[in-house]
Amino acid sequence: MEKEQVKETALAVSIAIQDGRWNDLDNLLDDNFTYTGDGFVFSKDEYMGFMQDMKAAFSGLKMVFPSIQVDGDMACIRFISTAVNTGSFMGVPANKKNLEIHGINMRKVKDGKVMQEWQTTDLLGVMSQIGFGALFGYALFVGLFKVKQARPKRKL
Repeated sequence: MEKEQVKETALAVSIAIQDGRWNDLDNLLDDNFTYTGDGFVFSKDEYMGFMQDMKAAFSGLKMVFPSIQVDGDMACIRFISTAVNTGSFMGVPANKKNLEIHGINMRKVKDGKVMQEWQTTDLLGVMSQIGFGALFGYALFVGLFKVKQARPKRKL
């Protein structure tokens, strides 16, 4: 694939999530797609379910992409997301706060499909905006009592 095609395909995933276009996202991800990031490893359906849950919990999601680098079949995208936390997410209740989330993802593209994604998010920045107590309590509860969160499920 050409460099521009890799860039467009990798970026289209983020745009489909931002816009809640789940059929487009489904078509952009390979059936064997895997996601690794921020302590999670997801299959395609789990990733889509996680993104649907995230989109439902954060209203007015907007993303900007200050930097996109392509090397062969890999695209590295720096993103800044803004949204309002209007719903519960990963066990943390909504707080109606405006959030700005920074992160970087790398996506491997082959034959017009995203095969893999690796992501890191500024979780400390997110915690400071949401409220350290809520996330700390959640992390402590999960860590101490070894509570396993249900795997995300894709919505139809």
